[in-house]
Amino acid sequence: MTDQHDGPIDESCVLTDGPWTHRFVGANGSRFHVVEAGTGPMVLFLHGFPEFWWAWHEMLPAVADAGFRAVAVDLRGYGATDKPPRGYDGYTLAADVAGLIRALGERSATLVGTGAGGLLGWTAASFHPRLVRRLVVLGAPHPLRLRAGIFADPRGQFSAATPTLKFQLPRYEHMLTRDDAVRVEHMLRRWGGQRWVESAAFAPYAARCREAMRIPQAAFCALETYRWAFRSVLRLHGYRFVKLMQKPLVTPTLQLHGAEDVASLPRTAQGSGRYVIAPYEWRLLDGVGHFPHLEAPDVVLGEVLRWAKS
Repeated sequence: MTDQHDGPIDESCVLTDGPWTHRFVGANGSRFHVVEAGTGPMVLFLHGFPEFWWAWHEMLPAVADAGFRAVAVDLRGYGATDKPPRGYDGYTLAADVAGLIRALGERSATLVGTGAGGLLGWTAASFHPRLVRRLVVLGAPHPLRLRAGIFADPRGQFSAATPTLKFQLPRYEHMLTRDDAVRVEHMLRRWGGQRWVESAAFAPYAARCREAMRIPQAAFCALETYRWAFRSVLRLHGYRFVKLMQKPLVTPTLQLHGAEDVASLPRTAQGSGRYVIAPYEWRLLDGVGHFPHLEAPDVVLGEVLRWAKS
């Protein structure tokens, strides 16, 4: 896999063959690309930014082998999923997840989300509790903890969020995709733990993420979620979102966080348990940055299986 791609990039670049099946599923008015393996209770994986379903390519067969139906999705606007101009607010994204669980023929699922996908996991479990049997969150504080951290911790979480503040700039997506989307690699490098960034696995993974971000409209869509998060702060639907998120979670929740995460600081993520009235566990992972699923895959796999089975 090289950084250079001959000719224009299209969605076919994410349809990689492997021990899984690619499908397209209609849910919540859009067409989603899902990748699945195995049979049994469903575990639905939600990738973060700047990733796509490939974030879980090693986890899928392993979770399938353990007796589960493992499904990874390209979230709205990413990979081979539809890229509508709207719908990147918390409400619609949570409805996407709920719609997907139903469209895949399930009554409920264990959700595993990382980064932005973890924030979405919190939201989906909060808004659609009956559909989320269990929740595993990697590298993502509860959205209200993140919000409080950005406002109350200027040297900490506000400073950590500075790269994403740039996403507010109009047409920043053109900066993101310039030079074969080299900025995507810079972000992965900046947010990842040192061990992973210096490993042989880093370059090929970064190359895939760069390529997927260059699919037409993908960069714009990816940034829209961040833009909504900031624009909504002063708006009524943002206020309503906060009110709804204050309702305690009734979903058993496991929160794994890298001790070296410089994107979502551990001190911001700690205390997310106050929003959960179901069983809740917190685990800090030493030597791990913002991408625990890639940096400590064996630990994360073991924890996901333990939580899904319990």
